[in-house]
Amino acid sequence: MWNPMREWLRGLVRRVRRDEGMTTSEYAMGTIAACAFAAVLYKVVTSGAVSGALQSVIGKALNAQF
Repeated sequence: MWNPMREWLRGLVRRVRRDEGMTTSEYAMGTIAACAFAAVLYKVVTSGAVSGALQSVIGKALNAQF
């Protein structure tokens, strides 16, 4: 049987229990992960093969005939 008061209380409990945001340790782990990803990405982009490929693509784009 549907009880509006019970449904209202369930909704209230859900709103109170809802966990919003991150804790300090989660921010720290997220920051460390982001820095590690940035370091790996930097190493990949500045490697010889990728750097040469990027220069080639940019050179072809700048020398394109319209």
